[in-house]
Amino acid sequence: MEHILKKKHLTIKELPLSERPYEKFEKYGVNSLSDAELLAVIIRSGTKGRRSIEVASAILNVSKRETGLLNLHTATEKELMEIEGIGRVKAIQLLCVAELSKRISRETKKKRLALLTPEAVAEYYMEDMRHLKYEQVILLLLDIKNRIIKDILLSKGNGNCTTILPRDIMTMAIKYEAFHYILLHNHPSGDPTPSGADIAITKRLIKAGELIGIQLLDHIIIGDNKYVSFKERGVF
Repeated sequence: MEHILKKKHLTIKELPLSERPYEKFEKYGVNSLSDAELLAVIIRSGTKGRRSIEVASAILNVSKRETGLLNLHTATEKELMEIEGIGRVKAIQLLCVAELSKRISRETKKKRLALLTPEAVAEYYMEDMRHLKYEQVILLLLDIKNRIIKDILLSKGNGNCTTILPRDIMTMAIKYEAFHYILLHNHPSGDPTPSGADIAITKRLIKAGELIGIQLLDHIIIGDNKYVSFKERGVF
Protein backbone atom coordinates (compact mmCIF):
# COMPACT_ATOMS: atom_id res chain seq x y z
CA MET A 1 0.00 0.00 0.00
CA GLU A 2 2.90 2.35 0.70
CA HIS A 3 3.95 2.57 -2.94
CA ILE A 4 0.40 3.58 -3.87
CA LEU A 5 0.30 6.38 -1.32
CA LYS A 6 3.58 7.79 -2.60
CA LYS A 7 2.01 8.62 -5.96
CA LYS A 8 1.56 12.35 -6.32
CA HIS A 9 -2.15 12.24 -7.18
CA LEU A 10 -4.63 9.45 -6.53
CA THR A 11 -8.14 9.05 -7.82
CA ILE A 12 -10.82 7.66 -5.52
CA LYS A 13 -10.51 4.29 -7.29
CA GLU A 14 -6.75 4.22 -6.70
CA LEU A 15 -7.13 4.70 -2.96
CA PRO A 16 -6.94 1.63 -0.69
CA LEU A 17 -10.43 0.21 -0.09
CA SER A 18 -10.28 1.29 3.56
CA GLU A 19 -9.91 4.92 2.45
CA ARG A 20 -12.62 5.08 -0.23
CA PRO A 21 -15.67 6.98 1.09
CA TYR A 22 -18.25 4.79 -0.67
CA GLU A 23 -16.67 1.55 0.52
CA LYS A 24 -16.26 2.90 4.06
CA PHE A 25 -19.91 3.97 4.07
CA GLU A 26 -21.13 0.52 3.03
CA LYS A 27 -18.83 -1.36 5.41
CA TYR A 28 -18.85 0.85 8.50
CA GLY A 29 -21.78 3.26 8.06
CA VAL A 30 -22.04 7.00 7.46
CA ASN A 31 -20.66 7.84 10.91
CA SER A 32 -17.31 6.40 9.91
CA LEU A 33 -16.73 9.09 7.27
CA SER A 34 -14.67 12.16 8.09
CA ASP A 35 -15.95 15.64 7.25
CA ALA A 36 -13.74 15.72 4.15
CA GLU A 37 -14.99 12.29 3.03
CA LEU A 38 -18.64 13.36 3.42
CA LEU A 39 -17.97 16.39 1.24
CA ALA A 40 -16.05 14.25 -1.27
CA VAL A 41 -19.13 12.07 -1.72
CA ILE A 42 -21.25 15.17 -2.36
CA ILE A 43 -18.92 16.85 -4.85
CA ARG A 44 -18.28 13.43 -6.48
CA SER A 45 -15.27 14.34 -8.64
CA GLY A 46 -12.15 16.41 -8.41
CA THR A 47 -10.05 17.88 -11.19
CA LYS A 48 -7.20 16.65 -13.31
CA GLY A 49 -4.41 15.98 -10.84
CA ARG A 50 -6.55 16.71 -7.78
CA ARG A 51 -8.87 14.14 -6.28
CA SER A 52 -12.21 14.95 -4.68
CA ILE A 53 -10.97 14.37 -1.12
CA GLU A 54 -8.36 17.12 -1.65
CA VAL A 55 -10.99 19.49 -3.03
CA ALA A 56 -13.15 18.69 0.01
CA SER A 57 -10.25 19.54 2.34
CA ALA A 58 -9.89 22.90 0.60
CA ILE A 59 -13.60 23.58 1.22
CA LEU A 60 -13.10 22.95 4.94
CA ASN A 61 -10.44 25.66 4.95
CA VAL A 62 -12.03 28.10 2.52
CA SER A 63 -12.17 31.06 4.89
CA LYS A 64 -10.55 32.41 8.03
CA ARG A 65 -13.91 33.18 9.63
CA GLU A 66 -14.70 29.62 10.71
CA THR A 67 -13.10 26.20 10.88
CA GLY A 68 -14.13 22.89 9.36
CA LEU A 69 -17.74 22.36 8.34
CA LEU A 70 -18.77 25.74 9.74
CA ASN A 71 -17.15 27.23 6.64
CA LEU A 72 -20.18 26.06 4.68
CA HIS A 73 -22.42 28.30 6.80
CA THR A 74 -20.39 31.43 6.09
CA ALA A 75 -18.75 30.81 2.70
CA THR A 76 -20.08 32.67 -0.33
CA GLU A 77 -20.60 31.28 -3.81
CA LYS A 78 -17.67 33.38 -5.02
CA GLU A 79 -15.33 32.02 -2.32
CA LEU A 80 -16.24 28.43 -3.13
CA MET A 81 -15.74 28.97 -6.85
CA GLU A 82 -12.21 30.19 -6.19
CA ILE A 83 -11.35 26.63 -5.11
CA GLU A 84 -9.87 24.58 -7.93
CA GLY A 85 -12.45 21.94 -8.82
CA ILE A 86 -15.49 23.91 -7.63
CA GLY A 87 -17.55 25.57 -10.34
CA ARG A 88 -20.84 27.40 -10.16
CA VAL A 89 -23.00 24.24 -9.99
CA LYS A 90 -20.97 22.59 -7.22
CA ALA A 91 -20.82 25.84 -5.26
CA ILE A 92 -24.61 26.13 -5.38
CA GLN A 93 -24.99 22.46 -4.40
CA LEU A 94 -22.74 22.94 -1.38
CA LEU A 95 -24.59 26.06 -0.24
CA CYS A 96 -27.88 24.19 -0.59
CA VAL A 97 -26.49 21.36 1.55
CA ALA A 98 -25.52 23.94 4.18
CA GLU A 99 -29.01 25.42 4.12
CA LEU A 100 -30.58 21.96 4.38
CA SER A 101 -28.46 21.22 7.45
CA LYS A 102 -29.72 24.41 9.11
CA ARG A 103 -33.34 23.59 8.31
CA ILE A 104 -32.98 20.01 9.56
CA SER A 105 -31.49 21.36 12.77
CA ARG A 106 -34.42 23.76 13.19
CA GLU A 107 -37.02 21.07 12.52
CA THR A 108 -35.32 18.75 15.02
CA LYS A 109 -35.56 21.43 17.69
CA LYS A 110 -39.10 22.51 16.80
CA LYS A 111 -40.77 20.27 19.39
CA ARG A 112 -38.53 21.64 22.13
CA LEU A 113 -39.54 25.15 21.15
CA ALA A 114 -43.10 24.33 22.17
CA LEU A 115 -41.83 24.14 25.75
CA LEU A 116 -40.81 27.80 25.43
CA THR A 117 -37.94 27.57 27.83
CA PRO A 118 -35.30 30.23 27.12
CA GLU A 119 -32.83 27.49 26.20
CA ALA A 120 -35.21 25.88 23.71
CA VAL A 121 -36.05 29.19 22.03
CA ALA A 122 -32.39 30.22 21.84
CA GLU A 123 -31.34 26.86 20.39
CA TYR A 124 -34.09 27.00 17.77
CA TYR A 125 -32.91 30.34 16.40
CA MET A 126 -29.20 29.90 17.15
CA GLU A 127 -28.02 28.52 13.80
CA ASP A 128 -29.86 31.18 11.81
CA MET A 129 -28.63 34.10 13.90
CA ARG A 130 -25.20 33.25 15.34
CA HIS A 131 -23.35 33.69 12.03
CA LEU A 132 -24.98 36.98 11.02
CA LYS A 133 -22.66 39.94 10.52
CA TYR A 134 -25.49 42.39 11.16
CA GLU A 135 -28.06 42.73 13.93
CA GLN A 136 -31.45 41.15 13.40
CA VAL A 137 -34.53 41.51 15.62
CA ILE A 138 -37.30 38.89 15.73
CA LEU A 139 -40.70 39.14 17.41
CA LEU A 140 -42.17 35.81 18.54
CA LEU A 141 -45.94 36.07 19.13
CA LEU A 142 -47.67 33.58 21.43
CA ASP A 143 -51.22 32.67 22.34
CA ILE A 144 -52.66 32.35 25.85
CA LYS A 145 -51.21 28.82 26.18
CA ASN A 146 -47.79 30.03 25.00
CA ARG A 147 -48.15 28.31 21.64
CA ILE A 148 -46.47 30.04 18.71
CA ILE A 149 -48.74 32.13 16.52
CA LYS A 150 -46.11 33.74 14.32
CA ASP A 151 -42.53 34.97 14.29
CA ILE A 152 -41.87 38.28 12.57
CA LEU A 153 -38.60 39.83 11.42
CA LEU A 154 -38.75 43.33 12.86
CA SER A 155 -35.45 44.65 11.54
CA LYS A 156 -32.18 43.60 9.96
CA GLY A 157 -29.00 45.33 8.87
CA ASN A 158 -27.93 48.55 10.50
CA GLY A 159 -30.90 48.72 12.82
CA ASN A 160 -30.98 47.19 16.30
CA CYS A 161 -33.52 46.47 19.00
CA THR A 162 -33.30 50.04 20.34
CA THR A 163 -34.93 51.28 17.11
CA ILE A 164 -38.01 49.11 17.72
CA LEU A 165 -40.92 51.09 19.12
CA PRO A 166 -43.14 49.41 21.73
CA ARG A 167 -46.22 50.64 19.86
CA ASP A 168 -45.13 48.73 16.73
CA ILE A 169 -44.86 45.51 18.72
CA MET A 170 -48.21 46.10 20.41
CA THR A 171 -49.85 46.81 17.06
CA MET A 172 -48.64 43.49 15.64
CA ALA A 173 -49.54 41.63 18.82
CA ILE A 174 -53.10 42.98 18.63
CA LYS A 175 -53.30 42.21 14.89
CA TYR A 176 -52.41 38.55 15.45
CA GLU A 177 -54.35 38.33 18.73
CA ALA A 178 -51.23 37.46 20.73
CA PHE A 179 -51.39 37.14 24.50
CA HIS A 180 -47.64 37.07 25.17
CA TYR A 181 -44.50 37.69 23.13
CA ILE A 182 -40.75 37.12 23.17
CA LEU A 183 -38.18 39.44 21.63
CA LEU A 184 -34.94 38.05 20.17
CA HIS A 185 -31.95 39.75 18.66
CA ASN A 186 -28.35 38.83 17.96
CA HIS A 187 -25.03 40.46 18.70
CA PRO A 188 -22.77 40.12 15.62
CA SER A 189 -19.73 40.28 17.92
CA GLY A 190 -20.72 36.86 19.27
CA ASP A 191 -20.94 38.21 22.83
CA PRO A 192 -24.58 38.18 24.04
CA THR A 193 -23.93 40.37 27.09
CA PRO A 194 -26.77 42.95 27.25
CA SER A 195 -25.84 46.56 26.62
CA GLY A 196 -27.31 49.46 28.54
CA ALA A 197 -29.57 50.12 25.56
CA ASP A 198 -30.77 46.49 25.56
CA ILE A 199 -31.73 46.77 29.22
CA ALA A 200 -33.47 50.13 28.68
CA ILE A 201 -35.64 48.93 25.77
CA THR A 202 -36.57 45.79 27.73
CA LYS A 203 -37.83 47.87 30.64
CA ARG A 204 -39.83 50.06 28.24
CA LEU A 205 -41.42 46.97 26.68
CA ILE A 206 -42.34 45.57 30.10
CA LYS A 207 -44.12 48.83 31.02
CA ALA A 208 -45.89 49.02 27.65
CA GLY A 209 -47.09 45.44 28.05
CA GLU A 210 -48.48 46.17 31.49
CA LEU A 211 -50.52 49.05 30.08
CA ILE A 212 -51.88 47.14 27.08
CA GLY A 213 -52.19 43.75 28.75
CA ILE A 214 -49.78 41.95 26.40
CA GLN A 215 -46.90 40.53 28.42
CA LEU A 216 -43.25 40.35 27.36
CA LEU A 217 -42.22 36.84 28.44
CA ASP A 218 -38.54 37.19 27.65
CA HIS A 219 -35.89 39.11 25.75
CA ILE A 220 -33.21 36.75 24.45
CA ILE A 221 -29.89 37.88 22.99
CA ILE A 222 -28.15 35.42 20.68
CA GLY A 223 -24.35 35.24 20.56
CA ASP A 224 -22.00 32.68 19.06
CA ASN A 225 -23.28 29.39 20.50
CA LYS A 226 -24.39 31.16 23.66
CA TYR A 227 -27.27 33.36 24.72
CA VAL A 228 -28.54 35.61 27.46
CA SER A 229 -32.13 35.43 28.70
CA PHE A 230 -33.52 38.39 30.65
CA LYS A 231 -36.00 35.99 32.24
CA GLU A 232 -33.21 33.73 33.51
CA ARG A 233 -31.42 36.81 34.83
CA GLY A 234 -34.46 37.68 36.93
CA VAL A 235 -35.50 40.84 35.11
CA PHE A 236 -39.11 39.57 34.91
